[in-house]
Amino acid sequence: MSTENNTDGNVPASEPSSQAPRRTRLLPLPIGVFLSLFMAATLIPALIFSVILLQRSNQAQQEIVTTLAEATAGSIAETIDRQLMGTVTTLRVLAATPSLGASDLSRFYDGAKVALEGTGAHLIVVDENMNQLLDTRSEYSLPLGRLQDTAAAAWALHTGEPVVSDGVLEANASRWGFNVIQPPLSEEGPRRLLVMTQDAERLSEALASQNLRGGWNAVLVDRNDIVLASSYMSSDIGKPFFLAQDIEPNDTTVRRRVRLEDRTYETITTRSSLTGWEVIVWAPSSIVQAPMTQTLRALAIGGAAIIAIGAILAWALGRQVAKPVRRLAQDARRLGAGEAVEAVDFPVAEIATVSAALAQAAQDRRAAESEIRFLMREVAHRSKNQLTVVSSIAKQTARTARSFAAFQDSFQKRVQGLARSTDLLVAGGVAGVELRELLNAQIEPFRPSDASRLEVNGNHFRLSNQAAQTLGLAIHELATNAAKYGAFAASSGRLVVSWSRSGDRLEMRWREFVPRLRRRAESRGFGTEVIERMLGGTLDAEIERTLHRDGIEYRFRMPLERVEPELSGPAE
Repeated sequence: MSTENNTDGNVPASEPSSQAPRRTRLLPLPIGVFLSLFMAATLIPALIFSVILLQRSNQAQQEIVTTLAEATAGSIAETIDRQLMGTVTTLRVLAATPSLGASDLSRFYDGAKVALEGTGAHLIVVDENMNQLLDTRSEYSLPLGRLQDTAAAAWALHTGEPVVSDGVLEANASRWGFNVIQPPLSEEGPRRLLVMTQDAERLSEALASQNLRGGWNAVLVDRNDIVLASSYMSSDIGKPFFLAQDIEPNDTTVRRRVRLEDRTYETITTRSSLTGWEVIVWAPSSIVQAPMTQTLRALAIGGAAIIAIGAILAWALGRQVAKPVRRLAQDARRLGAGEAVEAVDFPVAEIATVSAALAQAAQDRRAAESEIRFLMREVAHRSKNQLTVVSSIAKQTARTARSFAAFQDSFQKRVQGLARSTDLLVAGGVAGVELRELLNAQIEPFRPSDASRLEVNGNHFRLSNQAAQTLGLAIHELATNAAKYGAFAASSGRLVVSWSRSGDRLEMRWREFVPRLRRRAESRGFGTEVIERMLGGTLDAEIERTLHRDGIEYRFRMPLERVEPELSGPAE
């Protein structure tokens, strides 16, 4: 009475919209959009790949520049160390002067002043109480006070090794310098120290000789982080270095990035093993990274311009493609309606190809409709033939059957054999049926489990549909007899089937081997009718039947023109 008794499982008319799942329909987009997306999908990965390559290249270049800066720092440190070692060597030579050992200070003063003339260095002789005995910057006879840098001199006197002091502000407070102190060479005689005073600005020559580029600068600082030399500004000498960083005692070269007052600096610090001074090569990170930043900016601007130009071209190209596509849509609708379609020579080759394909499809459709009508007539014709064959099978089976059960069994098997042949006919079509496949299909229901008891030999050969249907019935009867009385009836029987071309004939041999052949009365059954009347009459076959002591043998010779398919068109 109501929808509760609805047994077909349908939902009431008022409910489908609430229960049926809704499919979201995507909004179709113009072809220009897809062309733009395609262009973007092509360009953007290329731009990203270019950025990655540029970044890696920049990193490699920065690594090279940093390595060069590191080598420069080491070179500056070695240059200063060699300069200081030269000063130490000079002091050793002066310390070994005989006039100094003989306390002939006047003569030593004159010799030292001549030796240091033009070097910018000055020599001071100090006794063990740190009192200055002479200073080449003053007259020999003038009185002198105590040495200013007593800590370094005391350490040299204590260790017995040359000592290089940190930066020292000269007495007039106008220049910064440093001292190289040589202790006495021997314990004999008065203990006198030689102090070589040098101007710190002379060390800047070692920094200037490196020709630093790319925003890199170099400074030399003492152990108190006081600038002794600078390639950046000479006014920094005597001031604490603003990027000074403590490094481990065992480290000789340290690479760091220092952030100071919202700015980042790249620093490379090399420590001198002779003096403990540090050579610091530094540069603002923004200057070091400026080439990469400029390159990326240019790449971004160029990429945006290329994408914009590509979008404009894609829009213009999309308009050129859309019009032919709409014409193709009209032709497709005409094709669906069964109307004639003519090919159009569009400027786009692919669209012109589709247009030609639609026109060809219209012609093929008309040809297909004609072929379908022909095939319908062919089906009707073949159905009538099949019914005639089935009727003949029924009559011949009934003529030889002894009972209804025997008739039913024989008739059913023969119709099944005809069906197997028909399957091969349908599969082969106008090309025909492969002889090997026909043999295997008809023998398969009787095939013994031992594969060695069946041997099928022959080259590739195709049969016409009529020949395949007739020969299939004959093979079925031969296989049935082999299962009842011949090769397949005994446990050790064997069947050999072979065929070959011989001139204009197809020769086929059916040979059964039976160990103990059981003679049976000759009778003309349906099999004999098929073999003699259908093969002999329909295919003009020459049939030779031989009964051997160990089995029966059939030989068939059929004209090729009666068994080979005629490869003709449907209209014929």
